[in-house]
Amino acid sequence: MMKNSVMMKNSVLMKNSTDLRPGARPDTGMAAPTDTAADRSSHLESDVPTTRGHTMSSTTPAGRATQGGGRHRVVVIGSGFGGLFFTQALRRADVDITLVARTSHHLFQPLLYQVATGILSQGEIAPSTREVLARQRNARVIMGDVSSIDTAARTVTSELLGREQVIPYDTLLVAAGAGQSYFGNDHFARHAPGMKNIDDALELRGRIFGAFELAEVAETEEERRRLLTFVVIGAGPTGVEMAGQIAELAQRTLKRDFRRIDPSSARIILLDGAPSVLPSFGEKLGGRARERLERMGVQVRLETMVTDIDSQSVTVRDSNGQTEVIEAVTKVWAAGVSASPLAAQLAEQTGAGLDRAGRIEVLPDLTLPGHPEIFVVGDMASLNDYPGVAQVAIQGARYAARQVKQRLAGKQSPTDPAVKPFAYKDKGSMATISRFSAVASIGRLQFSGFFAWLLWLAIHLVYIIGFKHQVTTLLRWAVSFVGRGRAERTLTEQQVFARTAIEDLGEQYRPRLPG
Repeated sequence: MMKNSVMMKNSVLMKNSTDLRPGARPDTGMAAPTDTAADRSSHLESDVPTTRGHTMSSTTPAGRATQGGGRHRVVVIGSGFGGLFFTQALRRADVDITLVARTSHHLFQPLLYQVATGILSQGEIAPSTREVLARQRNARVIMGDVSSIDTAARTVTSELLGREQVIPYDTLLVAAGAGQSYFGNDHFARHAPGMKNIDDALELRGRIFGAFELAEVAETEEERRRLLTFVVIGAGPTGVEMAGQIAELAQRTLKRDFRRIDPSSARIILLDGAPSVLPSFGEKLGGRARERLERMGVQVRLETMVTDIDSQSVTVRDSNGQTEVIEAVTKVWAAGVSASPLAAQLAEQTGAGLDRAGRIEVLPDLTLPGHPEIFVVGDMASLNDYPGVAQVAIQGARYAARQVKQRLAGKQSPTDPAVKPFAYKDKGSMATISRFSAVASIGRLQFSGFFAWLLWLAIHLVYIIGFKHQVTTLLRWAVSFVGRGRAERTLTEQQVFARTAIEDLGEQYRPRLPG
């Protein structure tokens, strides 16, 4: 358990995701990847990475075998929805696939907030990519952070603990996703983490539960109020879900667990510069979400901009120009995303443009100008103002896989003007507010309340990868939603302070492989 003295010095107790429009988190109205694949063997010699400086075999235009008769080499960057679905769609293709990702898992990001609030464990929403693709014999998984792409040499360079690998490709799919955006105020991240990965969620869990623990031993009422004030910045789906779950923690889960404090007295504030909650869902559903939050005791403040954040407070400015300092130790940043830096790197080499969020502007077939062998899908790609959601990534990945298979079969040239452009089919958006309450927009249909919550529950359960994860998730939901318990309430100092400690140490202290 965290010591009070440590926490008071570093009161940086708390991360995001989810608006279902551009700059938002994925939703889940789509088919899920399966664990099965073709059971045919293939040789992966041409997939083996080379170290920098070694000679690599030359490549030919996408759609043809490599020189020397080798199999077509496909490199996939990213193990999210785009990368995983693309890889699985090529399970029966005569190709050798190398999937490179900075993590060893496929993250089901729509449920990340449930890890942060103690409902689910990280393993239930982040199955091993290697395990998911274990039966796909033409796919190889490499862990590493892609640092550069050389479009002229057709190579990808990844780095893991200081060791570089150079991987040649004939076809490249880039699905590196997006990170948190603080709109030019990156220093906010130290005290108001976002929520984009497992580390973020575990840190937030430590900050949220740790705030209640510290409040129990607080020496003054002022200190106690500061610890029991939670500020969520961003009223998109992730912000709404986080605010609702923190309110349920305070009012139901922790209600009887403390002796000196009343957890239900916790103050939860939801801030956003927009004039409505869940703006992408429309005025009607957004209004219902706000009403439900306010009934739960959440203070909703709209048209309010954050101007500063420190360890003990958030400074805001309302639409009238009035400034207020809100004293709060725990802050959650749930606003804004920015594309992977690889987008800018590709734009510089190919001449493609970038939009305001840093996404690369792709051609209608999801390729880059002058490079039909490079596909970009998901949060990195900018096309027709499509939102940065999971549906777009999955549909784009499947479209790209079809193009690759048609090229390999000789049915289509990479430069064929008759290629049918990618068209996204919107399957709807959902967001939970609390247990038994959600909002859903599916085409012209709009639902709210218990029925929408049941829809949300069923869809998310179906799309969790693997039967064992589905079963354990269902059991955890029963404990948390029917009862009042949370199975994942463990917190450590390392969860809360590791990120900032590593940042303070600097690059020279980062671990590296010997030799």
